[in-house]
Amino acid sequence: MQPTQVPLQVPEVIQLIDLKYYLIISTALFVIGIIGVLTRRNAIIIFMSIELMLNSVNLMLIAFSSYRSDPAGQVFVFFIMAVAAAEVAVGLAIIVMIYRNTRSIDVGLLNKLKW
Repeated sequence: MQPTQVPLQVPEVIQLIDLKYYLIISTALFVIGIIGVLTRRNAIIIFMSIELMLNSVNLMLIAFSSYRSDPAGQVFVFFIMAVAAAEVAVGLAIIVMIYRNTRSIDVGLLNKLKW
């Protein structure tokens, strides 16, 4: 006996916006994050750009999860947000310690971390 396939039911709210628009906005946010990481020298702005990239990936996971009616993507988003919160806590503690030692958060001045 063959199991019958249940057709995918996309929630009505998600159906209002096509998947391609979610992909476009997510890609734009990710590119803005990459540009922020590569061009800025301020450590706090670099952290904000990394968080922007993580949120763009979260947006994509939620969109795909909703369109496929599979909650696995939403579970991944939960874990990504937990790891991002821990990363921010550790990263900001490191930035505070660097600021106390160098009186600047410019990443170009961090040559003291080299051997």
